[in-house]
Amino acid sequence: MVEPRRCFEGERVAVRIEVSYDGGTGRVDPGVALGHGIRLDRLAVGPHRVELVMTAQRWGRWTLGTVDVDVYDLGGLARRTVRVDLGEIAVFPLPGHAGLTPVPVRLPQRLGEHTAAQRGEGVEVTGVHPYVRGERQRRIHWPATTRRGTLQVHQFAAERAADTVVLLDVLADVVDPVTGASSLDETLRAAAGLVRAYLRTHDRVGVVSVGGATRWLQPGSGQGYFYRIVESVLEVRKDRAYRSEGLDRLPPPALPRGALVYVLTPLADQRILGILHQVRGRANPMVVVEIPAGEPVPEPGDTEDELALRLWRADRDAMRFALVEHGIAVVAHRPGRTLDLALAPLLRTRVHGGTR
Repeated sequence: MVEPRRCFEGERVAVRIEVSYDGGTGRVDPGVALGHGIRLDRLAVGPHRVELVMTAQRWGRWTLGTVDVDVYDLGGLARRTVRVDLGEIAVFPLPGHAGLTPVPVRLPQRLGEHTAAQRGEGVEVTGVHPYVRGERQRRIHWPATTRRGTLQVHQFAAERAADTVVLLDVLADVVDPVTGASSLDETLRAAAGLVRAYLRTHDRVGVVSVGGATRWLQPGSGQGYFYRIVESVLEVRKDRAYRSEGLDRLPPPALPRGALVYVLTPLADQRILGILHQVRGRANPMVVVEIPAGEPVPEPGDTEDELALRLWRADRDAMRFALVEHGIAVVAHRPGRTLDLALAPLLRTRVHGGTR
């Protein structure tokens, strides 16, 4: 028995194996072979049971491993071995802290919590206008009415929900040579924080992962949708197996018209520019969240290494400049910091879309 089969990073998984046999026994000796991403914390052995407590260290789909249970007779001469396959578990990433939810200029005609530019039945006052028969009298703005000599009423902004798509660049997993941090880890943790923030404001959120097989899930809403979104991309990492062979075109249903697209990428692979071009061609408002990949570390005093590092930095600066020149917002996320620090500049103005 293994429980739970789904957990978050750092949580424990309990395994209980029942052993039954005829006659007497000398001892039960288990041999544990752990899978990747799993740490064994405790092992307890009894006459008829073997209990293990494990910790899931990183997000992904992981095979727990196998347990070979050796059962000896009373004299220790005869032995029987039973192999138990523990199966696999789904480990969800710990969502990064995110509370800000920037919105595009145009919002779909669906009730929500974001203030729209259109007039409506919201709670935010945007001005006053002359009274029209049928409007509620309790909305009369008496100071303006006194100044103008005619009845003036409050004007409110409409409240709309947003469609958001989180696009994950899983073309490469870049490891920081200094800290050992994985760009793939940081990408999915930041994405999970974004998804949770938008779902809390009752928006519809979808996900697309590019690299190898393109995986996507249409935008949906509800707190339970968070687990569907995250689980849809867990196959990216399965027992350290990682594949990235080519790109497919983004399916039209994955990017609804007018949906705000967050592209989380370390900008380490030039092929991501083709995906950004596809999104731009559909006129979707877009924000590129750069996940730091760490800089190469040159050998001290090696002029060729230092020159290569300067060229590497110049190439990344050129990629950022090209994106900004095409009207794409680019923000940098730093591991260990809240994602709100990166998204805060987007609150000064709404995100604009491209042109077809």
